[in-house]
Amino acid sequence: MLASELLPLIRAYWPIILISGFAIRLLQNKFHNGLNKYPGHPLAGYTNWWRYFDVRGRKAQWTHVELHRKHGDVVRLGPNVLSFADPRAIKAIYGLNKGMTKSEFYPVQAAISKGRPIYSLFSTTDEGYHAKYRRCVNNAFSMSSLVNYEPLVDSTTDVFIEQTQKRFLESGKTCDFAQWLQFFAFDVIGDLTWSKRLGFVEKNEDVEGIVEFIGRFLAYAGPVGQMPLLDLVWQKNPIRLALERWGVTNKMFPVTRFALKQSAARESEMSKVRETGEADESSGKGVDLLTKFTQAQHDHPEFMTDQQVLSSCNSMVFAGSETTAISLSSVFYNLVKHPKAYKKLMEELDEAARNGTISEKPYHKVGWKESQTLPFLDAVIQESFRLHPAPGLILERIVPPQGMEICGEQIPGGTIVGCNAWVLHRRPEIFGEDVDDFRPERWLDAPPAQLKEMKATMFQFGAGARTCIGKNISLLEIYKLVPTFLRNFEVELETPGSEWQTFNAWFVRQLNFHTKFRPRTVPADSRRDSLA
Repeated sequence: MLASELLPLIRAYWPIILISGFAIRLLQNKFHNGLNKYPGHPLAGYTNWWRYFDVRGRKAQWTHVELHRKHGDVVRLGPNVLSFADPRAIKAIYGLNKGMTKSEFYPVQAAISKGRPIYSLFSTTDEGYHAKYRRCVNNAFSMSSLVNYEPLVDSTTDVFIEQTQKRFLESGKTCDFAQWLQFFAFDVIGDLTWSKRLGFVEKNEDVEGIVEFIGRFLAYAGPVGQMPLLDLVWQKNPIRLALERWGVTNKMFPVTRFALKQSAARESEMSKVRETGEADESSGKGVDLLTKFTQAQHDHPEFMTDQQVLSSCNSMVFAGSETTAISLSSVFYNLVKHPKAYKKLMEELDEAARNGTISEKPYHKVGWKESQTLPFLDAVIQESFRLHPAPGLILERIVPPQGMEICGEQIPGGTIVGCNAWVLHRRPEIFGEDVDDFRPERWLDAPPAQLKEMKATMFQFGAGARTCIGKNISLLEIYKLVPTFLRNFEVELETPGSEWQTFNAWFVRQLNFHTKFRPRTVPADSRRDSLA
């Protein structure tokens, strides 16, 4: 009876009913949990489609910087999303035992193998799983392990210097430096993970389309991560995954396929490591990450499965190359754009060579320990991290159900909160009024208390329990390659005064960074002359 009366009304007035329902939903979003008191873009409170399209515009980092400069320390990015600019929020949001969990932004980035997501340390939202996983592999990423990895980095560095000389110096050709550094980072990851370069540098090409794939994947994950439900429709559709599990379709990420192929080639060696837990160090090249992960499998067989080993190798290719390449590009770009800083760094490197701080090695390589004695090199790298951190979006966390206080604000449970490194790194009260300028000296001139605060605000690797586990490896690559490359080649822009472009696919890549190289003479250790 009721249905027969309602159906004619619905048929007659369905447009009004639909529009009214839509309007009610928008208003619910706007006033959700009282978050309407926080300022932001006019559309942000009503729908996540605003932030989806903002991230698709590939300049979201600047949107966030501008919103915070206009509205202050707390900005609303979505109906249930708040961004914090106050550095004190780092400890509140990312500190230990805060009850925070990662949002659904991260599982969007899980790789797929045989119709099942492969959750890595980065992509899992399960804190218990993450804690167990991290305990298993922590040793592989410790500072003490760097000594094992340095010969592997050196191996790729030698080839990189050789190929730079052959392909660009001798030929006089222009170099797409951002891409060339990405090829270096990928080959280092191959050497570190499997003791085998992937061939990017030797071939000067995108091996098996991996770079292109990762670029497309991140370009998808950035915006879709703002509305993770879309991923369940487009990429991780349950029907689509079921068809893959049943063998009807056969789709595997190129990175996953590549990792499986490389690991399979070492299976007989790794089977011995699984049995004994001991690595073969007779090669003298250092113990690679596949061996470390397999040793963890021997030590933690109840948790560290073949799937976890594959996931760990996968993550190295996915995250370990992209972020390091971005940071390397930032260092070199800032140097060529600021000749005084470039000259000052070269004077430091030359003086270190003359006084024996840097010992002479093939291709003028600089050792990790040597790089740690060069204060202006450190200042240049830190300033490059500050001005162009790799991640360009907030690192999302979910407030626990009981709610919590963040920087004096009582935030309701279930709210997504986070900080953006691009915003934090431009706090004038921390870094000085010239926060938009490249000035490495700020890291040398700051009083001890301010320097401590500056370092505590740096967020390019995240913070807390979820800090990037590969941070030390990335630092090893950067602190070794930058001085080594600069001792071999003078770098200049193909077109003086040209500006690069950035592309925020959640990691902020650089485009149109074209350079030319010239040979450079390295001064000899003056002590040897006096001894002679």
